[in-house]
This record gives sequence, structure tokens and C-alpha cells, in this order.
Amino acid sequence: PNTGTQADSGSSQSEPECISQTREQRQQSTYLDEKIAVPQPGQEVFSLRKLWAYTGPGFLMSIAYLDPGNIESDLQTGTLARFDLLWLLLLAHILGLLMQRLAARLGVVSGCNLAEAASEFYPAVPRFLLWLMVEVAIVGSDMQEVIGTAIALNLLSNGAIPLWAGVLITIVDTFTFLLLDKYGLRRLEAFFGFLILTMAVTFGYEYVVVQPDQRQVLRGLVVPGCRGCGGRQLLQAVGTIGAVIMPHNIYLHSALVQSRDVNRQDRRAVREANKYFFVESSIALFVSFLINLFVVSVFAQGYSEQAMSAIYNSCVANDNPHADIFSGNSSKLDMDIYRGGVFLGCQFGLACMYIWAVGILAAGQSSTMTGTYAGQFVMEGFLRLRWKRWQRVLLTRSLAIAPTVLLAALTDINRLTGLNDLLNVLMSQQLPFALIPILTFTASGRYMSEFRNHPVISLLAALLSAAVVAINVFFMAVFVQQLPQVWYVLAPLGLACLLYFCFIIYLVVLACAEIFPVCCGRLGDRCRGRGGQQLLGSGGDSEIVEPLLGDSELAGGTAT
Repeated sequence: PNTGTQADSGSSQSEPECISQTREQRQQSTYLDEKIAVPQPGQEVFSLRKLWAYTGPGFLMSIAYLDPGNIESDLQTGTLARFDLLWLLLLAHILGLLMQRLAARLGVVSGCNLAEAASEFYPAVPRFLLWLMVEVAIVGSDMQEVIGTAIALNLLSNGAIPLWAGVLITIVDTFTFLLLDKYGLRRLEAFFGFLILTMAVTFGYEYVVVQPDQRQVLRGLVVPGCRGCGGRQLLQAVGTIGAVIMPHNIYLHSALVQSRDVNRQDRRAVREANKYFFVESSIALFVSFLINLFVVSVFAQGYSEQAMSAIYNSCVANDNPHADIFSGNSSKLDMDIYRGGVFLGCQFGLACMYIWAVGILAAGQSSTMTGTYAGQFVMEGFLRLRWKRWQRVLLTRSLAIAPTVLLAALTDINRLTGLNDLLNVLMSQQLPFALIPILTFTASGRYMSEFRNHPVISLLAALLSAAVVAINVFFMAVFVQQLPQVWYVLAPLGLACLLYFCFIIYLVVLACAEIFPVCCGRLGDRCRGRGGQQLLGSGGDSEIVEPLLGDSELAGGTAT
């Protein structure tokens, strides 16, 4: 038995490789080669100059909360539930801030991004599956951005640029924007800030023109519930979580914070970096929330139970070139980002349609670029592959464009825009494969030492992960009901669902083994294929590693 005590329950295993690397090795293996200098810790409680030095990664991260998939989810929320789900939108952003805070802390404290930590922690097969799941999320998100950009170009050109041509144009413009990072990281961050400002101005303009009822907006924010909501509203409500929180964004943020030159051997410097990164992320996500709020409120006020015939008459009166999409039926129409832009142009003037299209174009372009960075960090962390940016863009964009251009060329706008709903569900399915690993490492003493999660934070993160899994069960149940009830369809789907939940359980077991090694360590070793080897070794002196950044002595002990 181990006769000693251990001060840090998470530090009984060997130190992770990405932590033990020298600063020079870390800088050589970082995709963002440039390091931004930050002021040294001082006596002041808060400094705007220091906040400015840390500003950048949070705003790049926040772009994932503003991609075309999110915008479409927002307008559908407004048309289906009006203002009643604004509180859920706020809650989703707060939960997103919680997870982004954990991602930033992992990158600052340990020096590992999430992909690197997962690559060293998990065995080969689970590691490959995690990488595959994240890549699926990145490609799915990229498809949404391609669709959004193609629709924006179609609206701006009054239909002169067909959807399939708009899809192909996204190849060229993405490579053009990626050249910007050759002019320095701060200029690249400034360009992303300009795109966010563009979205705030364009969607804010729509908000001012439509003039939503401010009392209804306030009530929707502070009063939980959904008056008179049915099955469609409930499905939209649970889909909001999956649309807002992007799995690959957690991997991205843990890497972006490493662009600041923080001395990880100085406890005060690390604590200060954590503080300013959290403040910056809070500001960035607040801006993202406001933009999403604008979109929900615009369609909650402007598209309240209107029939297509009434909208068509408004389109004709305003000489809208896209009026035909509202002709032929008097029933209420499902809304998407294409019809949403046309609707605004019909009801509030053509300027609203073009300004809407500019906002969608900014959302698509900014999200495309951050997706490229996320893909490179994930590939570099999991597979140890360091590709050039244009190679990574070519791979991701090719996988996204191939099915999208086929749909754009062979089907109509209804099929293409409806694909966004399916992709939002896909994002939700991948969320556990980011939430569980980030909780595992940020609650671990081996990775975080004295900066590991407070138990309350770990509990909240665990509850969020459980809620996401429950949402996925609901989505799967709804999806299965819509399929043909035949065995050759249900049997493969049932097997896939079984494997999906088994993998989640496996990740949870390893998380418990890392966070609670005393009670779960042996089970975790067996899951990793170590044949029951104990965490403290098979004999001799116990291997105890001094926590990173810690200067207090651990209570020693020997295994007999």
C-alpha cells in the first residue's frame, strides 16, 4: 500500500510531453509562429493597456458564434417562437463562455492546446476517432459557410451569380484572405475585428429599421419558458445549444491564446493572463450575443405569422427581383437566410436585403478563415502533421464544396438552405467530443496544477456535457421517427447510435480516472489498455511529479 499522502491527486502520473517541452520547442511547433509581447505583472488591479495586449484570440473565437448556421438558427427561432427563447440564447452564450474559459486556461497554464493534450492522453484508436469527429465538425461548419457566402453573393448580384457559381467563388476568396496573415498577427486580428464590426452594423441596422417591441425583448431575456410552443418550437430550442457552441471552436481557442508570450513559470503572469483572456472573451461573446439578439428580434417582430401571399404582394410593390420565391401558395413559409434577406427587402425596402447580404457575407468569410486555423491546429495536434495554410484550405474546402456544389447545381434553393438545419444537428452530435476532453484536462492536476478547475466549475461543465448528450438523444429520436421504418435502415442506424454512446461512456471513464485517480485509476488504466497497471507503478518508489508552476512540496511516500 502507499504509505504516503499526495497533495495533488492529479499529479501521480508522468508529466505530459507538451508541458515538459522547452519554450523554444513549443514555439517551433506552434502554428502561429509570431508571439505577441504582453506587459509584465504589476501592482495594478486592472489595466486597459494590458487588456489591449491580450485582445485578439477571444474575438477570433467569437466568430464561430456568428457563422451563417447560427444566423439561420436565430431567424428560425424568431419566426417560430418570437421572443420567447431569447433567454435560452443568452444561456447558450453563458455556457459557451464557461467552456471557452476552460479552453483558454488549458492553453495558458499547460502550454498544450486541446488537440495536443488529447493526442498524448488517449490511446491510438480513440485518438483517431476524436480527430475524425472534430474534422467532421469542421467540414460541416465549412459547408454552412460556403452556403452562406453563395447565398449572399446571389442576393447582392440580384441573382446574376447562381448558387453553384457562388460556391466555386468561395475557393478563391478564402485563399485571398489567408494572405493577410503574412502581414502580422495583429493586423489579421484587426481584420477579423472589422468583419465583426461589419456584422454588428448590418444586423444592427436591420434591428433599428424593424424596431422590435423592447418590452417583449426584455421579457424574452429574463422570463424562461415558451408560451404556446409545440414540437417544432421545442426542436428549435434544443437545437439552439448545438448551433451556438461549436466543438472545433474549443480546440481553436486553446491554441489561439498561445500567441501571447506569457511566462508560464511565473505564477503571477499566468494568473494575470487567465484574468485578461477571460475579460476579453466575455466582451467578445457579449458582442456576439448582441448580434444574435438583433437577428432573433428582427424576425420575431417582422415575420409574425405572415402568409406568403401578403409577402409576395409587398415584394411586387417594392420591385424585388426575388419576389417569385413567395408566389404560388398562401400558407406560412419556413424561413432561412435566403428567404430572410428577400423578406426584409420586401417589407422594409431593398436596402435591407443588400445590407443583410453584406452581413451574411462577412459571417461566411470570417468563419471560413477561423475554421481553417482550427483544422490546422487539430491536424497538427492529433496527427503531428504541419501543413501549409493553402494545403489545409484546399483539403477542408474541397470536402465542403464537393457535396455543396452538387446540391447547388442539381437542386433548388430549398434543398441547399435546408441543409443548414441538418448541419446544425451534426454540430450538436460532435459537441461531447470537445466538452468531455476539455473538462478532463482542466480538472486534472497533472495539466493544471494549482489552476485546475474549482469543483463548482467542473460540476457545471459536467452538467453541460450531460445536457448535450440528452439533447443528442432527443435529436436522434426525432430523426429516427422521420425515417422509413424498415430494418435495413434502422439496424445500421441503431448500431451507429450504440457505438456513439459507448465512445462517450469510454471518454467519461477516462475522465474520471484522470480527475479521481484514487477511486477510478485502475479502471482508467484498463480502458487505456494497460492491463491493470496501477497509477503509482508496480513497485519501488512512487513516481510523483511536481505540479507545473507549483513551489510547494508534495508529501512524499513510497510504495511497498
